[in-house]
Order: sequence, then C-alpha cells, then structure tokens
Amino acid sequence: MAECMIDNMDDVQTYQLYSSVSQQDVEWLWYPYIAYGKITLLQGDPGDGKSTCMINIAATLSSGRLLPSGEMVANPQMVIYQCAEDNASDTIKPRLVQAGADCDKVAFITDEIAELSLNDGRIEDTIQSLNARLLILDPVQAFIPQDADMQNAAKMRAVLRQLGIVAEKHHCAVVLIGHMTKSNSGKSLYRGLGSIDIAAVARSVLMISRDKENPEIRYLSQIKNSLAPEGDPFAFVMHPEVGFQWLGKCLGVGNSDDYFSNVDYVRRKSKMEQAKEYLRLMLSVDDGASKDVIAKMKKMGISERTVRSAVKEIGVYAYRKDNAWYWHMGKDSSGE
Repeated sequence: MAECMIDNMDDVQTYQLYSSVSQQDVEWLWYPYIAYGKITLLQGDPGDGKSTCMINIAATLSSGRLLPSGEMVANPQMVIYQCAEDNASDTIKPRLVQAGADCDKVAFITDEIAELSLNDGRIEDTIQSLNARLLILDPVQAFIPQDADMQNAAKMRAVLRQLGIVAEKHHCAVVLIGHMTKSNSGKSLYRGLGSIDIAAVARSVLMISRDKENPEIRYLSQIKNSLAPEGDPFAFVMHPEVGFQWLGKCLGVGNSDDYFSNVDYVRRKSKMEQAKEYLRLMLSVDDGASKDVIAKMKKMGISERTVRSAVKEIGVYAYRKDNAWYWHMGKDSSGE
C-alpha cells in the first residue's frame, strides 16, 4: 500500500478551536436509553429476551406508537434489523408482526453472497438508501470481521469507531445485542463477551435480567450512560399465554417487591383503571398472595379499598394456601 507523504507540515492545520464548533443537543430515540447517531449495547444471558425486547422497540419505531416510558414516536421510521441466528420467514417476521411492526418499514441486508460484518460498506449504503433511524445487529459477535479479534482492544476500537462514524453521519441509532459470560462475579459491565472496549465505545449500555422469584418478569436496566443520567429500570413480561408486555418503570430491581410504576398510567388513568391494569399484569404470570399484592399497590398510591373493588370487577377469585389467601385470574369474582 502506498504511503501518503506530506512534504510540508507547516501547510497542514493540526488543530481546531472549540469556539468554531457548533454546539447541539443529543437527539434521543428513547431518552435516556437509546440515542440517535450513537452506539448502544444491549447485553444479557441467552434466552432472557434481548431480541424480543428490541423487536418490540423496532416495531414501535416503525409504526409510530408509544415507547415504554409513554412518549409518542413522532413519525414512523425505517429500521434495519439484522439477525444472524434466526430465519427471516419463520421466526423474525412472525415476531415483528406479533409486535405490531409495519413490515414495510423494517428491512434487512441480504448476505447470501458474502457474510455481513461491522465494517461492511453495505451497512452505510443501506442506512443511507432507506434513511434508516435504527440499526440492530443481533448478536454483535456474529458480525465481527475475520481480521478483528474480539479480545483485541485496538482492533475492536477501530472497527467500532468506524461504525460510530457511520451512525453519527447518518443520524442513525445503532444497537448491538451481545451475549454475556457465565461468570456472576464482578460488574455487569464487564460480563459481555469479548473486549471491554465494546462496552467502552458504546455511549449507553443496557442489560436484561430476570426477576428472582418470577422468571417470566424481566428487567431492562441501564448500567452505563455517557450522555445523560442513567435511566430507571423498566420491567416487561414474557409468558407463553400473555406474550410480551411492558410493565412499566420499576421502583427497583432485585426481588418481587421491586415492581413497576408506569408514569403513563398515572397520568392518564384513574386509580381504579390503574388497579385493574396492574392486577392483570401481576397475576398474568402467577397467582399472588392478596396481602403482597395489596402492599405493592399501596407503594403505587392505590388504596386497599380500590384494589378490592377492582378484584371484584375483573374476575379475580381467592383460594386458601398455606394459611394465606391467594388471588387468581378467573371467572369467579369473589376476591378475599
């Protein structure tokens, strides 16, 4: 490769004053979790719902609906969802349809001739051609170039820097979905497979974990944010019968007392409507002890009287187990 020689360095300006830089605010796809023009890393253990979570966010962006925190997507946007592990026809499209996506606004890059990699020119060409606002690479490990070792910090930084330039140039949010190591020791930030530089280059790092007592309930937490204060965790449920549902913003993460408080419900719905909705969500996964449900509702500002009235209206019935009353969603409306 021919080297570029500069004869006279005096003719080249090697600096720029910040006074000449136009200041601008960061624009967010979902504040403060995913920013336009930046790289976000979403990591978690296999099977915890990383892909399903991002498919639902992609569906929201493509169809112009409410984000989990209650903000409305101003205009439907183009999304590129690139998945290396699932089939487009029998897995990915059914998931998109179930999530309510506008499939005319969700695309993928064909890679029959050559496998796609992070520094592939087809990524920028497709973003520019579609004016895409969100690119999802799932999982990032499948798109590492052959000449870049995930454990090699220098090479990974170079590859990700190039991807970051493409994201910024086209004002496209890039989400890299990554698997985590099996180790339970150390900070979550360092459990991602490969070089820590993947998390270092990302401006936002998100992690999905399961509830300790109700594995169907998952938490989306932010463990790094270089652009804004870290956001509160959000909960969602993945269950064979109820499918995927956002539960809302969490009061905390770690045990069954750390439930959710969706600000959109608080703003738009009466206490009775909130109680009915929360009961359906809480009992969609498993039966709950009535005293525990009432205690959680009180944390959300809903009185026991309102809860018991809601129980009678939505078809919850009670039964005794281990000297305690439990609530179950059913046709019998006699709630203890």
